[in-house]
Amino acid sequence: MLDQTQTPLLTSLKACAQRPHAAFYTPGHKRGQGAPACLRELLGNEALRADLPELAELDNLFTPEGVILEAQILAAEAFGAEQTWFLANGSTCGLEAAILAVCNPGDKIIVPRNVHRSVVAGLVLAGARPVFVEPDNAPDLGLALGVKAETVAMALSHHPDVRAVLVVSPTYHGISSDLEAIADLAHAHGLPLLVDEAHGPHFVFHPHLPTPALRQGSDLVVQSTHKVLAALSQASMLHVQGDRVDRDRLQAALQITQSTSPNYLLLASLDAARHQMATEGEALLSQTLALAQTLRDQLTQMPGLRVVAPSDITHYASVRDLDLTRITLDVAALGMTGLEADTILNDTLGVTVELAELRHLTLVVSLGNTPADGERCMEGFRQVVAQGRPVPLALPPVRSSTQCPVTLPPMSPRDAFFAATTTLAATDALGYLSAETLSPYPPGIPVMMAGEVITAEAIAHLNTVAQQGGYITGASDPTLVTLKVIQTPTKTP
Repeated sequence: MLDQTQTPLLTSLKACAQRPHAAFYTPGHKRGQGAPACLRELLGNEALRADLPELAELDNLFTPEGVILEAQILAAEAFGAEQTWFLANGSTCGLEAAILAVCNPGDKIIVPRNVHRSVVAGLVLAGARPVFVEPDNAPDLGLALGVKAETVAMALSHHPDVRAVLVVSPTYHGISSDLEAIADLAHAHGLPLLVDEAHGPHFVFHPHLPTPALRQGSDLVVQSTHKVLAALSQASMLHVQGDRVDRDRLQAALQITQSTSPNYLLLASLDAARHQMATEGEALLSQTLALAQTLRDQLTQMPGLRVVAPSDITHYASVRDLDLTRITLDVAALGMTGLEADTILNDTLGVTVELAELRHLTLVVSLGNTPADGERCMEGFRQVVAQGRPVPLALPPVRSSTQCPVTLPPMSPRDAFFAATTTLAATDALGYLSAETLSPYPPGIPVMMAGEVITAEAIAHLNTVAQQGGYITGASDPTLVTLKVIQTPTKTP
């Protein structure tokens, strides 16, 4: 056992920041001395003094031999990995590097259709072809669930030449797949299982949270340490175990996707977040779970709100567990969209939720929330319920429940990225291949993906989100009146 009370990187950064010396190195503000007054006022002198480059005492992220290596070794033990890499470019760079590490151009990889757009970016960089598997869904809730092992088995049967399997678990709504069954399938075919566990870095630190991906046999796991733990925004980790992923190639891939000038405040925050969770994580998460349960109980009592509970989803074969620190509410019975409810919450009492969708709101309860936050949240939802309408809202699902469970898109994301394009009126674009990846944001899950056939269903959903005040990323025409399509003589059959 290592001494988890140590913070090698944080301690070294603090020492460097406090050492009096003349700085003839980057960044240009020289330890805050030349920083704009407005920035000093916001960040404070201490933070600016610690905004340092790769000094000898601070090690090198790409070839760590000192305090970064020590901090990563401590993190690997704390999170249950054989090896851990710190990420200063968010989980995005980790997922991109993961795909680059296991796929050559033209290789196939099994991917859920509801992946984050960062996975699409990884497919473009690697030139890999996605074999899309549809997640299970709960029609009464209008929610995508996990990926069934039998769907992965079907994909492996139809495409025996795939090189890896990638799964999102947990989802943005806290829904975890049965990764153990999927790992067994992947390993039986000699394939690595990669997991986007961006929303689950806290799982390992409390017995009442879902089983972590590494404990279920996953080979590579990417976590957004900043999302629910106490690292700074953009600070994430990548964990590996076993020998199914070439670690030298992964290291090389991370040098492509990571900045060559990583921010040491972000890296040190990973060291600090690991220290906090390793030394007091279970106690902090017990408080978090208690607050979340209080909110769940109170919200469940409110008319017109449906709080997603484990009993609503765990009977599905695709679902192993639900993260109880993640609260998802269906507000359709109030006759309003989640986007409308979000506006009421934000404008009345300054209650801001993590994710507002057409039908749902999702709250992230973490170790930083207080009982006072909970009381303010409840008052906000009383306002939402008071403004509800008598007629429930009817909204179409994001993806058709009749969607084929395994699909190979007509064109790879990389080929679509580099293809010649033209712009058409949205009404004329049906049947063409999209040249754009369009996602409501958050959560950043593409409704229309580059290389896929443009459908009326996808256009209708995007327009509904936009009309209700949601944000669509990736569109060359923000009004969605026109769409960019792959320039082909005829429509795709």
